Amino acid sequence: MITVSNLSKSYNGVQVLNLENLDIPKGQSFGLVGNNGAGKTTFFSLLLDLIQPTTGHIKNKNVLVHESEDWKPFTSSFIDESFLIGYLTAEEYFYFIGELRGENKSDVDALLSQFEDFFHDEILGKKKYLRDLSKGNQKKAGIVAALIGNPEVIILDEPFANLDPTTQIRLKQIIKHLAEKQGVTVLVSSHDLMHVTDVCERIVVLEKGEMVKDLATSEATLKELEEHFSN
Repeated sequence: MITVSNLSKSYNGVQVLNLENLDIPKGQSFGLVGNNGAGKTTFFSLLLDLIQPTTGHIKNKNVLVHESEDWKPFTSSFIDESFLIGYLTAEEYFYFIGELRGENKSDVDALLSQFEDFFHDEILGKKKYLRDLSKGNQKKAGIVAALIGNPEVIILDEPFANLDPTTQIRLKQIIKHLAEKQGVTVLVSSHDLMHVTDVCERIVVLEKGEMVKDLATSEATLKELEEHFSN
C-alpha cells in the first residue's frame, strides 16, 4: 500500500530523516514512536506532500506522492488543529469535508451517528465554532472528519493526546475496527507507548531520523519499547 524508497529530508544541510526502505501493507495498523525530533512529523508531512523530500520517494498505492495528487481521494489525515477551519461549526466542517469527498449530508449524518458516544454530546448541535471547542473536542472532530468518504489510508498524529480516558478507549476500538474489519491502512504516531502498543500490529521506532526498530506487536513489545527508551 505504502512504499518508501531511499527517502531523506534535510534542512540547511542537516538531515532530519533517512529511511532506506519501508513497506506498509494494506490494512495494517502501523505505529510510529520516537522522542521529540526523531522524525515522526517529518515522515507524515512527506507522506501528505506538505514538504518535498530531499532524496527518494513515497508511493501510496503505486502513486508517487510528491509528483501526483491521485493519492488524495483515498487518503485522509488529522495531524493537528491547523487542519480544522476554526470559523465553522462542527456540522458545517463535516459537511464541507463530505462535499470534498463526494458525500452528501445524509451520508455524513449516517457516519456521525456512529460516533455519538465518542462525541459525548459535546460537539454536535452546540452551535459552537470549532475554534471555541476544547483541544480534546477539536481533536475528536478532526479524527471523525478523517473518516468521512471511506478512505483507504488514514494518518493520525498523536491522536490520544488531550483526550479523556473514556474517549481514548473508544478511539482504540475505532482504530482496531478500521484496520481489522474494514481493511483500512491506519498510521498512528504517538508518545504513549501503551496506547500505540494496544492498537498497532506493527511499531517502528525512529531515532534521529533513522529507523532503529521494526517490531511485530506481541505481549513483550511494550516492555521492549520501555527498555529502549529507558536506556
